[in-house]
Amino acid sequence: MFIYLLMDAYFPKIEDIRKAAETIRQVADITPLMQSIRYSKAYDANILLKREDLHRVRSYKIRGAFNKISSLSKKETMNGVVCASAGNHAQGVAFACNHLGIKGTIYMPSVTPKQKVEQTKLFGGDWVTVVLEGDTFDDSSDAAKKFCAAEKKTYIHPFDDPKIIEGQATVGLEILEQTKQPIDYVFVAVGGGGLASGLCAVFKSLSPQTKIIGVEPEGAPSMKTSIEKGVNIELEHIDKFIDGAAVKRVGNLTFNICKEYLYDMVTVPEGKVCQTILDLYNRDAIVVEPAGALTITVLDDYKEEIKGKNVVCIVSGSNNDITRTAEIKERALLYGKLKHYFIIRFPQRPGALKEFVVDILGPTDDITHFEYSKKSSRENAPAVVGIELKNPEDLAPLVKRMKENNFFGDYINDKPDLFQYLI
Repeated sequence: MFIYLLMDAYFPKIEDIRKAAETIRQVADITPLMQSIRYSKAYDANILLKREDLHRVRSYKIRGAFNKISSLSKKETMNGVVCASAGNHAQGVAFACNHLGIKGTIYMPSVTPKQKVEQTKLFGGDWVTVVLEGDTFDDSSDAAKKFCAAEKKTYIHPFDDPKIIEGQATVGLEILEQTKQPIDYVFVAVGGGGLASGLCAVFKSLSPQTKIIGVEPEGAPSMKTSIEKGVNIELEHIDKFIDGAAVKRVGNLTFNICKEYLYDMVTVPEGKVCQTILDLYNRDAIVVEPAGALTITVLDDYKEEIKGKNVVCIVSGSNNDITRTAEIKERALLYGKLKHYFIIRFPQRPGALKEFVVDILGPTDDITHFEYSKKSSRENAPAVVGIELKNPEDLAPLVKRMKENNFFGDYINDKPDLFQYLI
């Protein structure tokens, strides 16, 4: 209980954040605060994007990692450091280890995109060893802490550490130095809560009228759930797709700050985030990772509140693996109700497939997935068919034609267990 009270008392001081800004200056460039003409027009507001995706390590995580490692004693640096990360913190730690000449061991979940693993090795060079272990950040973190204790090394926490929080808080200092306009809203992605906590500290001290809104993936609402329950809890299951913001449990330090100083804590669906990623790439030539798109995705939910206001969205990172593009598109289509999967019962006679294509599909419907195996002993054989529509309204008439012609077997979009198994 005594330890918890000490942690509960921590709140970043502006003087410590300013020191952090001086420390990281040698490795972290000031990132642009850019107006988005498209989003400003869409929401009738002044939408500014803080481009943290433009760091050398392509995320804001270099700030906290370098600030923390730079603060270590000579003995600690000699022993080396250990961290666990879904990717971006790993790259920040790797870069810092290489720059400062400190040995580091980095644990990453086995599901981490290959691009992030390779980049971590690149930034760390000969100073860093990467270990892939566990399915989530929390699994990797447990393994890293055990190794750290056994080898008497220093653990570099990705978010629940004062020096990390103070390093991430320098984002807020930059925002206030980059614009003379009063900032009404700041939207920030929340994984463990380090960046959100740092921003709360800066704006509470220097711009208290600014509302800080945290955004999590719908499938990993660890901060939102903890704030609602009034205690920092661990989620049993999470969706790991938005890997940069998917943790089962946020930090104790960050929870205590965020529950007091965030104006709001919300979630957005993963599929909607995927559509934002595609829009940013296709219409703005901006490449972001899923976590980096959270703050823009949520703007729809605040379109009335932010009208006529100055709004900052933190674009937190761009470490996206190109091999994930197909899944990103698939999730976006599913969310937009444009991709639908069925079990179709085909009569086992010549011409059945042609009949389905000619008489059942609409003029703009497209088959994108087809799995069929002929069964010689049955009248009908099931096929799993994926159909992409031009408009969501085309679904009802499509299903109607399937049923009238005895092709309909089942609709599996809304059956998650069956969907996961078949698709």
